[in-house]
Amino acid sequence: MDFSLNEEQTALVDLADQILTEKATHESIRAIERGEGPRFDADLWKTLGTSGLIGVALPEAYGGAGMGFLEFSAILEKVGKTVAPVPLLETVVLGGMPLAAHGTEEQKKTLLPAIASGEQIVTAALLEDLREPVDPGTTATADGSTWVLDGHKIAVRAAELASQILVPAKTANGITIFLVDPTADGVHLTALDTTTGQPEADIRLNGVRVASEAIVGGLDQGAPIVAEMVLQANAALCSYAVGACESALALTSDYIKTRKQFDQPIAMFQAVAHRAADSYIDTEALRLVARQAAWRISEGLPSETEVAIAAYWATTGGDRVLHAAQHLHGGVGVDRDYPLHRFFLAMRHLGLTMGGESRQLQALGRLVVD
Repeated sequence: MDFSLNEEQTALVDLADQILTEKATHESIRAIERGEGPRFDADLWKTLGTSGLIGVALPEAYGGAGMGFLEFSAILEKVGKTVAPVPLLETVVLGGMPLAAHGTEEQKKTLLPAIASGEQIVTAALLEDLREPVDPGTTATADGSTWVLDGHKIAVRAAELASQILVPAKTANGITIFLVDPTADGVHLTALDTTTGQPEADIRLNGVRVASEAIVGGLDQGAPIVAEMVLQANAALCSYAVGACESALALTSDYIKTRKQFDQPIAMFQAVAHRAADSYIDTEALRLVARQAAWRISEGLPSETEVAIAAYWATTGGDRVLHAAQHLHGGVGVDRDYPLHRFFLAMRHLGLTMGGESRQLQALGRLVVD
């Protein structure tokens, strides 16, 4: 199967690469990380919006470009390549795409144009302690024409930046997804300190009232939508991982060609060359399985197996690439004024987000049994 991008797709990805390379430099990201507030580059985000890159996978009728998940994932590779401080994955995969596929006409008209332009950031609160996303402990109780939400969501990505959060909750007869304003009464948001600086928050919902118009995808119809969101989020994280591995490998290649021992570049030593070559193989293998998963999602084909394979490769092969990069850099690799540490932390964070190697093997095992 040939997953090469066509001319139009390549031009789109080249535009993303140009913008991110110019604006998401090591120096600019370091300045944001040393500043106050969440790790977010508002200027870069605005540029991504005006260039049309945020709305690539959203319908043309609502301000998007009408392309698919494949094109979006290729752009996300470039975000991973710079570890740019922008909530593209959250806003599109956890917000815009579920709304485009399952939202009401009013929700689409109100939110999607603002999402595509970058004026609004939307995310989803899928995680809870010791529970699967499709079986939340958060509850929603009907009270006349409104619903009352109570529960506790953890590690909500970009919650500090979001204007709306998709919240799955258990109703009397199933799972329902609600749009919740993070500034509403009863919503208690606590920013979390993460090793990467990635904006995440702990959210407690205490008697939060939302209207029936805030339901996304229909009453008690949320379980398959949540499963779809998790699947697409994992696939998107794998594409992000490709970019991070690519940059780590490029940094390592440049370093071992200039770092000398015994008057020879260390790249000339067989053990170093072999380890760098293994990292290249791991990176290209990850690129292939991530592209395959993204293509199947974009084509509307069953993709659970392909996403699980890509996620397994991201949590194992990606881990090998970044550990090899750190090792081959020696002490330089842990210097926080050198960019490699940022890719290492991003990959560790990504692996934890997806549940690690064992979780992906369990997913593959269940698929084999089924």
